[in-house]
Amino acid sequence: MPDHEAYSGMAALSICEALLLALNDARVLPESEILGVLKDASATHENADGSEADLETHKAVASLINRILSGGDFSRKL
Repeated sequence: MPDHEAYSGMAALSICEALLLALNDARVLPESEILGVLKDASATHENADGSEADLETHKAVASLINRILSGGDFSRKL
């Protein structure tokens, strides 16, 4: 695979998204808890420290999670 890391990240995101939606569908976690998980994940990356390159990566990850929170990247609404 030419870009194994990118493919792995995309697969992980899809799997996590499906799991969050399934947890909501099965009423294991309410929407508020799922949104809390996403907000916590975003905050972790927004508050990360490290090299300039690391900070750019964390900023991009936080931005992606925030787009998911806003409903832009979820396959369907919670």
